[in-house]
Amino acid sequence: MIFLPCRLGASRPGWALDADIVVIGSGIAGLSAVLHARAAVPAGRVLLVTKARLDEGSTRWAQGGIAAALAPEDSPEDHLADTLTAGVGLCDVDAVRILVTEGPARVRELAELGAAFDRDGSTGGFALTREGGHLRNRIVHAGGDATGLEVERALIAAVRTDPGVEVIEHALVLDLLLDADGNTAGVTLHVLGEGSKDGVGAVAARAVILATGGMGQVFAATTNPPVSTGDGVALALRAGAVVTDLEFVQFHPTALWLVPPSTEAATRPGAGAGPAAGAARPAGGGGGGPSGAPPGSGQQPLVSEAMRGEGALLVDAAGHRVMDGVHPLADLAPRDVVAKQMSRVMAAQGVDHLYLDARGLGSSTLLRRFPTITARCRAAGVDPVREPIPVAPAAHYASGGVRTDVWGRTSVPGLYACGEVACTGVHGANRLASNSLLEGLVFAARIGTDLARGLPSPTKPVNPVVGHGSAGLADPAARADLARAMADGAGVLRSEQSLRATAKTLAALGDPRVGGTVTAGPDAWEMTNLRTVATALVAAATMRQETRGSHWREDFGTTDDARWRGHILTQLDAEGELSVTYEPLDVAEAPPLPGHPATAGHASGRS
Repeated sequence: MIFLPCRLGASRPGWALDADIVVIGSGIAGLSAVLHARAAVPAGRVLLVTKARLDEGSTRWAQGGIAAALAPEDSPEDHLADTLTAGVGLCDVDAVRILVTEGPARVRELAELGAAFDRDGSTGGFALTREGGHLRNRIVHAGGDATGLEVERALIAAVRTDPGVEVIEHALVLDLLLDADGNTAGVTLHVLGEGSKDGVGAVAARAVILATGGMGQVFAATTNPPVSTGDGVALALRAGAVVTDLEFVQFHPTALWLVPPSTEAATRPGAGAGPAAGAARPAGGGGGGPSGAPPGSGQQPLVSEAMRGEGALLVDAAGHRVMDGVHPLADLAPRDVVAKQMSRVMAAQGVDHLYLDARGLGSSTLLRRFPTITARCRAAGVDPVREPIPVAPAAHYASGGVRTDVWGRTSVPGLYACGEVACTGVHGANRLASNSLLEGLVFAARIGTDLARGLPSPTKPVNPVVGHGSAGLADPAARADLARAMADGAGVLRSEQSLRATAKTLAALGDPRVGGTVTAGPDAWEMTNLRTVATALVAAATMRQETRGSHWREDFGTTDDARWRGHILTQLDAEGELSVTYEPLDVAEAPPLPGHPATAGHASGRS
């Protein structure tokens, strides 16, 4: 049996607020949800709560863009086919159809809101590019490779000009409040430095929307920012919500590999006489790396897949192509295929990184199309114009999360979820590149539509407002150990042995039913959330004895549709016991099995 905390230990609330709708998170999903909630309930009070500053979520780091069938030669059906193929038989077809048919309108609305997307000089329409797994050019981008930054700018501007929205920054939401019937009644939260709202408080609300993003900080290397500690999934589990598909964590193949000063320049293939490669620093090094992440965060700068879409190639130190002959789409194969092949090559060669050779793109293309990446590489001592970029896989995206229907509703009445924290079913076992921002836009809008049908009546919370003392809190001093154990045992390549070892490390963090000496506070709360989502993830990954999408089992190297074409659900009961169950797909409603070039090799376990 596995036990996890049912509440986070904290002091009693020292302040209180009332709101109609609380939105937690300020990325593309959260900001969009705020705007749609305001449109749905014009007279309602909407409270936006964000963990750091308004602009510090994952969205601002998104480089590639937003996928949508906007070109005359493209269609939602083509986008649907590519998405289903990447999802390796586990996508919800209805949810995907909603995504691809409503997506173009949501992108156009975003442009009308003020997002300055790159335009085609000859037609004036959206400039479109291609990424891995897509068979057509359908990626809308901004600032070359600064799409997320521009999208976030436009959405924040719209939110800030709305007098009906109250924003509380630097606030960590602790737990969901429930009424006697198990309906959502609000949240408890802890705020730093907000005057009258400082410390632990309680907000009564008729509906709560989770848009807290991902859980990348569970792993030692991630493209996610420091705030991505799985808070939304952990909160939902403690509230009794169903969480699904946590084993499917997408590792982006090409994060900039940050290293301490070394002899790296001598081994880089074709390295020129540019800045010394040894100038690159480890993630979390003094003052943070070029990503701007603080020390110890584990954040690695992303090198967008769009660079491979423009012709950059993955090579080893000898200059041999990594993806040649591995997959029909070669360097543009789905991310799980590329990350696995890179991990295998790295293990075989005894190295901890490979290279992305973008020199063939030329200086003008790199500076015009990828100014952000070029600048970050140069800040790390690598000039992509003259030398290959050192890259390695890093945790990038959680395809699983809090289970929702196509209106964003979770299994807890009044609790909604959208964006990366949610599992709408659109990604299946592996997310298609640039579908994440689109999902946030589409399902935030659908939550607004559902809210417009009527908000629940205000209710009184009956569950404990806070936890008790330090029982269940994990020691933040063990955070690095947790992240390393997850990277080693539950990362790109997994096995029964590695997962059991990771589970043992997590169990050693303490019994949540026993009081401890950990002091309640943001570090302990984040660490407890990390332990919660890591434990549920490892349990799900251990149960799924097959290889599918971004879940790769070295001891079960094939995809087993007869036994494992379905979803793994995790849920906490009232005593904190974690249940892990398998739910097979209804064959009549299941998506077609993979069959086009983007997933060749999946069914046989080849990558």
